[in-house]
Amino acid sequence: MKNPLTDKTYNKRRIPKKYPVRGEYFRDQTAILHSMEFRRLKHKTQVFFAPENDHVCTRIEHVLHVATISASVCKGLNKYGWKLDTELAYAIGLGHDLGHAPFGHTGEEALCEALNKPNSFIHEIHSYKIAEHLAQDGHGLNLTFAVLDGIICHCGEKFDRAIAPSNIIKELDSITDRASIPNTYEGCIMRFADKIAYLGRDLEDAFMVEDFININNVPKNIKKKLGNKNGEIINHFVINLIESSKESTEIKLSAQYYELMNELKIFNYKYIYNNKKMLEFGKYCKKIILALFEHFSELILNFGNDFEKYKSLNLKIDRSFGLYIEKMNEYYSKTKAPIKQIVVNFIAGMTDHYAIEAMKQISLPKPITFIK
Repeated sequence: MKNPLTDKTYNKRRIPKKYPVRGEYFRDQTAILHSMEFRRLKHKTQVFFAPENDHVCTRIEHVLHVATISASVCKGLNKYGWKLDTELAYAIGLGHDLGHAPFGHTGEEALCEALNKPNSFIHEIHSYKIAEHLAQDGHGLNLTFAVLDGIICHCGEKFDRAIAPSNIIKELDSITDRASIPNTYEGCIMRFADKIAYLGRDLEDAFMVEDFININNVPKNIKKKLGNKNGEIINHFVINLIESSKESTEIKLSAQYYELMNELKIFNYKYIYNNKKMLEFGKYCKKIILALFEHFSELILNFGNDFEKYKSLNLKIDRSFGLYIEKMNEYYSKTKAPIKQIVVNFIAGMTDHYAIEAMKQISLPKPITFIK
């Protein structure tokens, strides 16, 4: 099975590259890996906020899981005559969450609240904006269309049983919601890989949280058919995805495994994502995001683009904000970005720890230093 569009379309970049020794999609992988936004994923929430346990999954581990699962499914289907590019699938997996806010989906909700408009911050779209426009001080990562398309269309919250690539070439900059379908089979596979990666791992992490859930809470059907360890769950879904898709024109799960995925999703939402502890902690995270938004909005209204004034401010975080808008000034001036969007972009780039530290700085007085 081959993708519906031409290689020329998939390999197109904003700025053409000569001598692609590494190959188009391996080059994209390295561009993503070397980006500052990718580095910060190691301290961004997957589910559990600012975890102190080093074995709890953060956003960077999640994207690595997604990348490897995507590539594994491609390899499996290629054994049955498909012509899928594992490097493309891996690149989409690496880049799909570059634009995630601190504190995971709670941070995303808080930024929507700050912008005072539902779905005004969608991490899939912001991940695309990072890759195409905002990274490297407003120059972007210059990725291929195929990778950018997979990133913006990855929609990890929509659970379809089957999906096939669209043959309509999209204007990616014009996408404003989660309705778009990827133009590649690799992008379709990555949508499944995202769910496979987080459903099992989130469950495994939840078992480590004190007074949270235990193995006895998990439905017997899930334990019997999928197991209760992340590796077992991934293996079952990957094999079923390959076996169900190999003779099809779609990427799909069997009816049985689609029901199992939905059953596991329902369980995770009830016992993990909407757990009372998670919701309570989420309130504090939202307060942090909204307080930072108000603080930086006031700052930019007072000082605008007077970058020298920012450098003289007492708080380190304020000076950092001034440096950020100075580096991004060319891009923001060219695009006439609204103040609210500039502030949201700055906050969205923070790690959990950085956001917490920023909150401390704007909330607590700086200690007076004594000579003796």
